[in-house]
Amino acid sequence: MIMGFSIALVVFSLLLMLLVLMHKGKGGGLSDMFGGGMQSSVGGSSVAERNLDRITVVVGLIWFAIIVALGVLMKLDS
Repeated sequence: MIMGFSIALVVFSLLLMLLVLMHKGKGGGLSDMFGGGMQSSVGGSSVAERNLDRITVVVGLIWFAIIVALGVLMKLDS
């Protein structure tokens, strides 16, 4: 069971990194280094941006729940 949660943690970690990198930069900071600070012709608060925000929050919460579950399982296992 711990192995399954560990694999899920790796998958959700990679997915979370991908989702965060897909966000459009709001200007300044490290997002400018990767080209996120450039102006785009697409509106900033489009439906796609809002959906990306929601998906990122849900994946982040699942990622956090997996970490907590792994901690509990490892504590009970030892």
